[in-house]
Amino acid sequence: MKGMIFAAGLGSRLKPWTDHHPKALAVVNGKSLLQRNVQYLQSHGVNELIINVHHFADQIIETIAENNGWGSDITISDETDMVLETGGGLKKSGWYFADNDDFVVMNADILTSMDLTAMINQHRSSAALATLAVTRRETSRYFLFDEQQSLAGWRNVKTGEEKIVRDVQPLFQKAFSGIHVIRRELLSLIEQEGKFSMVDVYLNLAATHVINSYDHTGTLLIDVGKPESLEKAARFFS
Repeated sequence: MKGMIFAAGLGSRLKPWTDHHPKALAVVNGKSLLQRNVQYLQSHGVNELIINVHHFADQIIETIAENNGWGSDITISDETDMVLETGGGLKKSGWYFADNDDFVVMNADILTSMDLTAMINQHRSSAALATLAVTRRETSRYFLFDEQQSLAGWRNVKTGEEKIVRDVQPLFQKAFSGIHVIRRELLSLIEQEGKFSMVDVYLNLAATHVINSYDHTGTLLIDVGKPESLEKAARFFS
C-alpha cells in the first residue's frame, strides 16, 4: 500500500528548532518525527511513500538518502518554489497513486498509537471517498459529523465561524488527527488549484459524497508542534 507524509510545513510553532531545520526532523528519543512515522506506516503495511518538502528541503532529502528511507521506498515531491498546503500538496502528488485504489496520508508532526490497519479496514468496508481519523478532544477547530459518522460541516469554536454542507441534525464535533485514508477517485474530484487545504476539499465533497470518520479516542495522539510537546512525546515514545 502507498502513502504520503506531509513534511513541507514551516513549523513556526516549533521555533527555534525550525529556524535552522525542518519540523519533520525534530528528534524524539534519538529518532526524528519523520523516521518514526515512516516506520509507523511500515508497521501497517504502507511501504511506498511520497513525501512533500519545502522548508529546509535539502535536509530531509539528505536524511532519507543517508538512511535508505529506513527501509521504505520513498519519492520526493518538491515544493521548494511554493508550499502548497495539504490540498495542493496532495494534488501535485496525485500521479503517484495512479495504480492504487486506496492510500494513506498523514502529517509529519503527529505521533500516535492508533491502529491504522483497523482504520484502513473500516474504510475499505465502506463506500466513503475518504475516512478521517478523529478523537473527542478539546481544540479550536472541529469537523462536524452526523449520526452515521459522515462529514456534514466544520466549526471554529474560537471565532464562531461555521460551515454546514448538509442540513442534518444532530451534529457531533470531532477533532481531526491528521491521518486520512483516501480512495483514488477523490483525486479527480478536487476542483481547487494552487495552494489550498484538504479541509476545503472535504467540505466541498461532503455535500454530495460520503466522507467518514474513524474515532480512535483513547489511543495515544501527540501533535508535536511545540517544544513542550516534544518533551511530552519523549515520555511516551521510546
